[in-house]
Amino acid sequence: MARFTAVVDTPAPPAHTWQTLTDWPAHGRWVPLTTVRVLTPSASGVGARFVGRTGAGPLGFDDPMEVVEWAEPAPGSPGHCRVVKQGRVVLGEAWFEVAERPGGSRVTWSEEIEIAPVALTRPFSAIVGSIGRIAFTRSLRAMARELA
Repeated sequence: MARFTAVVDTPAPPAHTWQTLTDWPAHGRWVPLTTVRVLTPSASGVGARFVGRTGAGPLGFDDPMEVVEWAEPAPGSPGHCRVVKQGRVVLGEAWFEVAERPGGSRVTWSEEIEIAPVALTRPFSAIVGSIGRIAFTRSLRAMARELA
């Protein structure tokens, strides 16, 4: 299983950062070659489902996810969200925390994933993890620039 964590500071307060980060379709503005579509009537809270489509034209894959934990930030308490990846290509979990910091908020995004077929992830887990950390750090920085 590949694991990675990306940490980025934003200039916005936690509630605004949370609102931006949990606008699932907005991820398409920060994650290259990706669009996100919400599948449930509500995009927020436990049970919300959405699918990220990564690729160009017919070359790509769907990454369906479901929110299984959801706690919005409150004064003195960070927000936390966890999603389970339910696709045929990417399996595992992603979670993030939005915490208050002087001058804004800090986003900590972590993932534990396997790429199907699972046997491919094991020998390359360090590489997959490094690529994930770099990619998500860049994406989160793009989001933070929108909040400036």
